[in-house]
Amino acid sequence: MLPKRKLPVISFISVLFSTLLMSGCEPASDTPEPGLETDAEGAFEIDQSLCDFHHTSCEKQVGNTVISLRISPENTPSEKPLSVTLTSTEPLTNLAVRVEGRDMFMGVIPLFLDETSKNTYQGTLIYGSCSSNYMVWRLIASFDLNGENSVVMYDFLADSQPNNG
Repeated sequence: MLPKRKLPVISFISVLFSTLLMSGCEPASDTPEPGLETDAEGAFEIDQSLCDFHHTSCEKQVGNTVISLRISPENTPSEKPLSVTLTSTEPLTNLAVRVEGRDMFMGVIPLFLDETSKNTYQGTLIYGSCSSNYMVWRLIASFDLNGENSVVMYDFLADSQPNNG
């Protein structure tokens, strides 16, 4: 049995921990992130700078090298296995990939990609859902390219619908 004087400390810690758990998946403020706008009914309008896998792969350029990201299924559903493919016009070495929330902390998810063919790296990703109905994830890939360390970032919406705009 715990001494009586330690019970208030344990109770305080339990309440604090519970509060932190309940506050997860909430935006840092009521001010929308740049590019995240709402219409008159409060519905989210999709940030046009996000990757839209419904139409094409998402490309970034490092010098003369193009690095493309493709995720399937294209609507990037939460809590479902996603096939992630990263392709490059040049070989990448020391490739390390992780996924994390762009606007809110949802943990850091390491993503292990295997080279399946020349300059093509594939793996499977599963991330959690968020009650905000607008969860933007960021895939961060760091690698060595022609002897220099580089990083590319891709932002995409979970549970996305085709963008017809």
